[in-house]
Amino acid sequence: MKTGTGIALAGLLALSLWCRATPGDAQSPLPCGPFTQEGPGPPVPRKNAHALARFEQINAAVKTQPHRVLFLGDSLTEHFDPGVWQDHMMPRGVLNAGISGDRTDHLRWRLEHGNLDGPPPQAVVLLIGTNDLGQEDPPEVAAEGIRANLLKLRQRLPGADILLLGLWPREDVPRIVQRHEVAAVNALIGTCGDGTRIRYADLGRLLLEPDGRLAPQISADRLHFNAQGYARLAPSLDGLIDQLLAGR
Repeated sequence: MKTGTGIALAGLLALSLWCRATPGDAQSPLPCGPFTQEGPGPPVPRKNAHALARFEQINAAVKTQPHRVLFLGDSLTEHFDPGVWQDHMMPRGVLNAGISGDRTDHLRWRLEHGNLDGPPPQAVVLLIGTNDLGQEDPPEVAAEGIRANLLKLRQRLPGADILLLGLWPREDVPRIVQRHEVAAVNALIGTCGDGTRIRYADLGRLLLEPDGRLAPQISADRLHFNAQGYARLAPSLDGLIDQLLAGR
């Protein structure tokens, strides 16, 4: 075989593997990272009673509740305002798969132990990582944890499109660099969007006042949001999810 022909065939093979990830792939390609030399920490389960109960609820729900979209996350997902969810997420067939307190390593464990064992959804919304910053992980470590979840989703759900949400603003942790850390994580994970199978969106600006701060009227604890906060996000989320589901 001529050298040029061999290179061309190798290029075609690489392109084929990029475009057609399968569940058996050891690692599906992403256009980003890795962000740390050490890689992500191992997936670990939660021991909190609420987290365990919620985990089992999600395992049952993915198998029994019809849904088109799986919304994975932490308390910002689990405690999505019920009224806003009913008006915006339910009509789109979105299943709430958030667990309060989860970090990226907890979510990865869930993905490996039942949260993806139902009929495959057409799309996934992923919002995770703020609790990694809350335990003082550096931004690159939090971003690598998010990337690890993207890789797992690509392996297990090769046919699903993914909406990767940037971390939302928070001001609850008394550290000056907190806002900068959120921005740093978002700058890293924003490179994971390829515009087709993984779409990145930073909606955090919708939660901020003109002066750039979080108002107590929408976030009393400067971390979680009430109905007014989720109502600000809902129209943009609607449009992004509709784009994922278009033509399916």
